[in-house]
Amino acid sequence: MLDEPRLMREDGYWRGRFAAMASDCELLVEVDNHEAAHALLREVADEARRIEAKFSRYRDDNLLFRINSAEGAAVEVDAETADLLDYAALCHRLSDGRFDISSGILRRAWRFDGSDRLPSPELVAEVRRMVGWDKVEWRRPVLRLPAGMEIDFGGLGKEYAVDRAAGIARARGATGFILNFGGDLFVDGPRRDGTLWNVGVEGPRATGPSVLAQLKVRQGGIATSGDARRYLQRDGRRYGHILDPRTGWPVEGAPGAVTVVGPTCMEAGMLATFAILHGPEARVFLEAQGVHFLIAM
Repeated sequence: MLDEPRLMREDGYWRGRFAAMASDCELLVEVDNHEAAHALLREVADEARRIEAKFSRYRDDNLLFRINSAEGAAVEVDAETADLLDYAALCHRLSDGRFDISSGILRRAWRFDGSDRLPSPELVAEVRRMVGWDKVEWRRPVLRLPAGMEIDFGGLGKEYAVDRAAGIARARGATGFILNFGGDLFVDGPRRDGTLWNVGVEGPRATGPSVLAQLKVRQGGIATSGDARRYLQRDGRRYGHILDPRTGWPVEGAPGAVTVVGPTCMEAGMLATFAILHGPEARVFLEAQGVHFLIAM
Protein backbone atom coordinates (compact mmCIF):
# COMPACT_ATOMS: atom_id res chain seq x y z
CA MET A 1 0.00 0.00 0.00
CA LEU A 2 1.32 3.44 -0.91
CA ASP A 3 2.11 5.89 1.86
CA GLU A 4 -0.33 8.75 2.33
CA PRO A 5 1.13 12.10 1.17
CA ARG A 6 2.20 14.25 4.14
CA LEU A 7 1.54 17.98 4.44
CA MET A 8 2.94 20.62 6.78
CA ARG A 9 3.01 24.39 7.08
CA GLU A 10 6.37 26.13 6.61
CA ASP A 11 7.29 29.82 6.45
CA GLY A 12 4.15 31.01 4.69
CA TYR A 13 3.69 28.05 2.34
CA TRP A 14 2.61 24.43 2.43
CA ARG A 15 5.14 21.62 1.97
CA GLY A 16 3.77 18.27 0.85
CA ARG A 17 5.82 15.08 0.61
CA PHE A 18 5.23 11.66 -0.95
CA ALA A 19 7.22 8.84 -2.54
CA ALA A 20 7.05 7.92 -6.24
CA MET A 21 9.39 6.70 -8.98
CA ALA A 22 11.97 5.57 -6.39
CA SER A 23 12.29 9.21 -5.32
CA ASP A 24 11.33 11.54 -2.52
CA CYS A 25 8.88 14.01 -4.06
CA GLU A 26 7.79 17.42 -2.82
CA LEU A 27 5.23 20.11 -3.54
CA LEU A 28 5.81 23.59 -2.12
CA VAL A 29 2.78 25.79 -2.73
CA GLU A 30 1.14 28.99 -1.55
CA VAL A 31 -2.60 28.47 -1.18
CA ASP A 32 -5.02 29.79 1.42
CA ASN A 33 -5.86 26.74 3.50
CA HIS A 34 -4.98 23.18 4.41
CA GLU A 35 -7.86 21.67 2.45
CA ALA A 36 -6.80 23.28 -0.82
CA ALA A 37 -3.16 22.33 -0.30
CA HIS A 38 -4.05 18.74 0.59
CA ALA A 39 -6.36 18.32 -2.42
CA LEU A 40 -3.64 19.60 -4.77
CA LEU A 41 -1.00 17.39 -3.15
CA ARG A 42 -3.19 14.31 -3.61
CA GLU A 43 -3.76 15.10 -7.29
CA VAL A 44 -0.04 15.64 -7.89
CA ALA A 45 0.88 12.43 -6.07
CA ASP A 46 -1.80 10.45 -7.90
CA GLU A 47 -0.51 11.65 -11.28
CA ALA A 48 3.11 10.81 -10.44
CA ARG A 49 2.10 7.34 -9.31
CA ARG A 50 -0.11 6.81 -12.36
CA ILE A 51 2.83 7.52 -14.65
CA GLU A 52 5.09 5.28 -12.58
CA ALA A 53 2.60 2.40 -12.74
CA LYS A 54 2.17 2.78 -16.49
CA PHE A 55 5.82 3.09 -17.50
CA SER A 56 7.85 1.38 -14.78
CA ARG A 57 10.11 -1.42 -16.01
CA TYR A 58 9.79 -3.10 -12.60
CA ARG A 59 6.18 -4.21 -13.18
CA ASP A 60 4.75 -7.11 -15.16
CA ASP A 61 1.22 -5.74 -15.50
CA ASN A 62 1.65 -2.58 -17.57
CA LEU A 63 2.03 -1.48 -21.17
CA LEU A 64 5.81 -1.29 -21.01
CA PHE A 65 6.01 -4.93 -19.97
CA ARG A 66 3.72 -5.89 -22.85
CA ILE A 67 5.98 -4.01 -25.30
CA ASN A 68 9.18 -5.52 -23.94
CA SER A 69 7.83 -9.06 -23.85
CA ALA A 70 6.23 -8.99 -27.33
CA GLU A 71 9.12 -11.03 -28.82
CA GLY A 72 9.09 -9.23 -32.15
CA ALA A 73 5.32 -8.81 -32.43
CA ALA A 74 3.75 -5.41 -33.15
CA VAL A 75 2.10 -3.57 -30.25
CA GLU A 76 -0.41 -0.75 -30.65
CA VAL A 77 0.03 1.98 -28.04
CA ASP A 78 -2.20 4.75 -26.70
CA ALA A 79 -1.75 8.45 -27.48
CA GLU A 80 0.23 9.27 -24.32
CA THR A 81 2.75 6.51 -24.97
CA ALA A 82 2.93 7.48 -28.64
CA ASP A 83 3.79 11.06 -27.66
CA LEU A 84 6.64 9.80 -25.46
CA LEU A 85 7.91 7.55 -28.24
CA ASP A 86 7.83 10.46 -30.69
CA TYR A 87 9.81 12.53 -28.18
CA ALA A 88 12.32 9.72 -27.68
CA ALA A 89 12.74 9.40 -31.44
CA LEU A 90 13.35 13.16 -31.66
CA CYS A 91 15.96 12.96 -28.89
CA HIS A 92 17.69 10.10 -30.68
CA ARG A 93 17.85 12.10 -33.89
CA LEU A 94 18.97 15.38 -32.27
CA SER A 95 21.69 13.62 -30.26
CA ASP A 96 23.10 11.70 -33.23
CA GLY A 97 22.21 8.45 -31.49
CA ARG A 98 23.66 9.37 -28.10
CA PHE A 99 20.21 9.30 -26.45
CA ASP A 100 18.53 5.94 -26.98
CA ILE A 101 15.62 4.52 -24.97
CA SER A 102 16.62 1.01 -26.03
CA SER A 103 19.93 1.30 -24.15
CA GLY A 104 18.48 0.48 -20.72
CA ILE A 105 19.20 -3.19 -21.39
CA LEU A 106 22.89 -2.38 -20.83
CA ARG A 107 22.10 -2.75 -17.11
CA ARG A 108 22.61 -6.46 -17.72
CA ALA A 109 26.31 -5.69 -18.03
CA TRP A 110 26.69 -2.74 -15.66
CA ARG A 111 26.03 -2.45 -11.90
CA PHE A 112 26.74 1.08 -10.71
CA ASP A 113 27.01 0.29 -7.01
CA GLY A 114 30.13 2.25 -6.07
CA SER A 115 32.33 -0.84 -6.31
CA ASP A 116 35.32 -1.52 -8.59
CA ARG A 117 33.66 -4.33 -10.55
CA LEU A 118 33.74 -3.53 -14.27
CA PRO A 119 32.07 -5.78 -16.85
CA SER A 120 34.20 -7.51 -19.44
CA PRO A 121 34.40 -5.91 -22.89
CA GLU A 122 32.97 -9.14 -24.28
CA LEU A 123 29.84 -8.91 -22.10
CA VAL A 124 29.30 -5.25 -22.99
CA ALA A 125 29.62 -6.03 -26.69
CA GLU A 126 27.18 -8.93 -26.39
CA VAL A 127 24.50 -6.83 -24.65
CA ARG A 128 25.05 -3.85 -26.95
CA ARG A 129 23.89 -5.93 -29.91
CA MET A 130 20.38 -5.52 -28.48
CA VAL A 131 20.65 -1.70 -28.43
CA GLY A 132 19.69 0.68 -31.22
CA TRP A 133 16.59 2.78 -31.86
CA ASP A 134 17.37 2.53 -35.56
CA LYS A 135 16.49 -1.19 -35.35
CA VAL A 136 12.99 -0.38 -34.03
CA GLU A 137 9.92 -0.05 -36.24
CA TRP A 138 7.83 2.88 -35.03
CA ARG A 139 4.87 3.97 -37.13
CA ARG A 140 2.49 5.70 -34.80
CA PRO A 141 0.59 4.10 -33.09
CA VAL A 142 2.29 0.74 -33.80
CA LEU A 143 5.64 -0.23 -32.31
CA ARG A 144 7.67 -3.31 -33.13
CA LEU A 145 10.89 -4.21 -31.32
CA PRO A 146 13.16 -6.96 -32.58
CA ALA A 147 12.98 -10.00 -30.30
CA GLY A 148 15.21 -9.53 -27.26
CA MET A 149 15.22 -5.73 -27.38
CA GLU A 150 13.63 -3.51 -24.75
CA ILE A 151 12.76 0.12 -24.25
CA ASP A 152 12.98 2.04 -21.00
CA PHE A 153 11.51 5.48 -20.29
CA GLY A 154 13.80 6.01 -17.29
CA GLY A 155 15.71 8.73 -19.11
CA LEU A 156 12.68 10.97 -19.45
CA GLY A 157 9.83 9.55 -17.34
CA LYS A 158 10.45 11.53 -14.15
CA GLU A 159 10.78 14.80 -16.05
CA TYR A 160 7.55 14.00 -17.89
CA ALA A 161 5.81 13.37 -14.56
CA VAL A 162 7.02 16.73 -13.22
CA ASP A 163 5.62 18.59 -16.22
CA ARG A 164 2.31 16.72 -16.02
CA ALA A 165 2.00 17.51 -12.32
CA ALA A 166 2.85 21.15 -12.96
CA GLY A 167 0.08 21.28 -15.57
CA ILE A 168 -2.37 19.94 -13.01
CA ALA A 169 -1.31 22.52 -10.43
CA ARG A 170 -1.65 25.39 -12.87
CA ALA A 171 -5.03 24.10 -14.11
CA ARG A 172 -6.23 24.20 -10.49
CA GLY A 173 -5.22 27.85 -10.25
CA ALA A 174 -2.07 27.34 -8.19
CA THR A 175 0.69 29.92 -8.62
CA GLY A 176 3.89 30.33 -6.69
CA PHE A 177 4.81 26.65 -6.38
CA ILE A 178 7.71 24.24 -6.75
CA LEU A 179 7.51 20.59 -7.70
CA ASN A 180 10.58 18.51 -6.89
CA PHE A 181 10.63 14.85 -7.91
CA GLY A 182 13.98 13.53 -6.76
CA GLY A 183 15.91 16.55 -8.03
CA ASP A 184 13.90 17.17 -11.20
CA LEU A 185 11.89 20.34 -10.69
CA PHE A 186 9.36 22.76 -12.07
CA VAL A 187 9.20 26.26 -10.60
CA ASP A 188 6.22 28.59 -10.94
CA GLY A 189 6.63 32.04 -9.50
CA PRO A 190 6.93 34.59 -8.21
CA ARG A 191 5.68 34.01 -4.67
CA ARG A 192 2.85 36.11 -3.30
CA ASP A 193 5.28 38.63 -1.78
CA GLY A 194 6.93 39.10 -5.18
CA THR A 195 10.11 37.19 -4.38
CA LEU A 196 11.37 34.22 -6.37
CA TRP A 197 11.83 30.72 -5.05
CA ASN A 198 15.43 29.91 -4.10
CA VAL A 199 16.54 26.51 -5.46
CA GLY A 200 19.71 24.90 -4.12
CA VAL A 201 21.83 22.76 -6.46
CA GLU A 202 23.75 19.99 -4.71
CA GLY A 203 27.39 19.33 -5.50
CA PRO A 204 27.95 16.16 -7.57
CA ARG A 205 30.30 14.43 -5.13
CA ALA A 206 28.71 15.53 -1.86
CA THR A 207 28.73 12.98 0.98
CA GLY A 208 26.43 15.13 3.08
CA PRO A 209 24.37 18.33 2.67
CA SER A 210 26.33 20.46 0.22
CA VAL A 211 24.99 23.25 -1.98
CA LEU A 212 26.99 24.06 -5.09
CA ALA A 213 24.86 27.05 -6.09
CA GLN A 214 21.57 28.82 -5.44
CA LEU A 215 19.25 29.52 -8.36
CA LYS A 216 16.43 32.05 -8.38
CA VAL A 217 13.97 30.98 -11.06
CA ARG A 218 10.75 32.73 -12.05
CA GLN A 219 9.33 29.90 -14.09
CA GLY A 220 10.59 26.77 -15.79
CA GLY A 221 12.02 23.32 -15.40
CA ILE A 222 15.31 22.43 -13.72
CA ALA A 223 17.04 19.09 -14.23
CA THR A 224 20.40 17.68 -13.25
CA SER A 225 22.30 14.82 -14.84
CA GLY A 226 25.46 13.32 -13.38
CA ASP A 227 27.19 10.55 -11.46
CA ALA A 228 26.66 11.67 -7.86
CA ARG A 229 25.10 8.43 -6.64
CA ARG A 230 25.55 5.81 -9.36
CA TYR A 231 29.10 5.07 -10.40
CA LEU A 232 32.02 2.61 -10.31
CA GLN A 233 35.56 3.39 -9.18
CA ARG A 234 38.54 1.47 -10.54
CA ASP A 235 42.26 2.30 -10.48
CA GLY A 236 41.58 5.93 -9.64
CA ARG A 237 39.05 6.35 -12.43
CA ARG A 238 35.37 7.06 -11.85
CA TYR A 239 32.86 5.48 -14.25
CA GLY A 240 29.55 7.38 -14.26
CA HIS A 241 26.25 5.61 -14.92
CA ILE A 242 25.40 7.49 -18.11
CA LEU A 243 26.37 5.18 -20.95
CA ASP A 244 27.00 5.99 -24.60
CA PRO A 245 24.68 3.55 -26.40
CA ARG A 246 26.98 3.62 -29.41
CA THR A 247 29.78 1.98 -27.39
CA GLY A 248 28.05 0.51 -24.33
CA TRP A 249 30.58 2.24 -22.06
CA PRO A 250 30.40 5.31 -19.79
CA VAL A 251 31.02 8.63 -21.49
CA GLU A 252 34.67 9.62 -21.19
CA GLY A 253 35.58 13.08 -19.95
CA ALA A 254 32.03 13.93 -18.87
CA PRO A 255 31.40 16.48 -16.11
CA GLY A 256 30.42 15.21 -12.67
CA ALA A 257 27.07 16.98 -12.99
CA VAL A 258 25.19 19.28 -15.32
CA THR A 259 22.16 21.34 -14.25
CA VAL A 260 20.02 23.05 -16.87
CA VAL A 261 17.12 25.49 -16.60
CA GLY A 262 14.63 25.17 -19.46
CA PRO A 263 11.04 26.02 -20.39
CA THR A 264 9.91 22.58 -19.16
CA CYS A 265 11.49 19.89 -17.04
CA MET A 266 11.60 17.54 -20.02
CA GLU A 267 13.55 20.04 -22.09
CA ALA A 268 15.91 20.77 -19.20
CA GLY A 269 16.45 17.06 -18.64
CA MET A 270 17.04 16.42 -22.33
CA LEU A 271 19.71 19.12 -22.53
CA ALA A 272 21.40 18.06 -19.27
CA THR A 273 21.64 14.46 -20.50
CA PHE A 274 22.78 15.51 -23.96
CA ALA A 275 25.51 17.60 -22.34
CA ILE A 276 26.83 14.66 -20.31
CA LEU A 277 26.73 12.51 -23.45
CA HIS A 278 28.94 15.10 -25.18
CA GLY A 279 31.65 14.38 -22.61
CA PRO A 280 34.41 17.02 -22.58
CA GLU A 281 32.41 19.11 -25.06
CA ALA A 282 29.52 19.54 -22.60
CA ARG A 283 30.10 23.25 -22.02
CA VAL A 284 30.47 24.03 -25.71
CA PHE A 285 27.25 22.15 -26.41
CA LEU A 286 25.27 24.00 -23.74
CA GLU A 287 26.62 27.42 -24.68
CA ALA A 288 25.31 26.81 -28.18
CA GLN A 289 21.80 26.16 -26.80
CA GLY A 290 21.48 29.56 -25.15
CA VAL A 291 20.17 28.20 -21.83
CA HIS A 292 21.15 28.85 -18.23
CA PHE A 293 23.27 26.00 -16.88
CA LEU A 294 25.76 24.94 -14.23
CA ILE A 295 28.59 22.45 -14.73
CA ALA A 296 30.49 20.78 -11.91
CA MET A 297 33.46 18.51 -12.48
